[in-house]
Amino acid sequence: MKQEHGERDFNDPVCGMTVSHMSAAEELVYKDKIYYFCARICRDAFEVEPEKYIPHHRQYGMKPS
Repeated sequence: MKQEHGERDFNDPVCGMTVSHMSAAEELVYKDKIYYFCARICRDAFEVEPEKYIPHHRQYGMKPS
């Protein structure tokens, strides 16, 4: 997929799938940071236990706030 100007890739903090803000199925604000998700099931898992996924999120190169 070719990226549009200004579009960035993000990793779903639950499953690690690469998504952009345009291709993400879901998003959620947690501690003033927007997290993007490939599917509702990943967003729901994050919403129940967000701190469980913050360390996992770091290994994909994104700094938590």
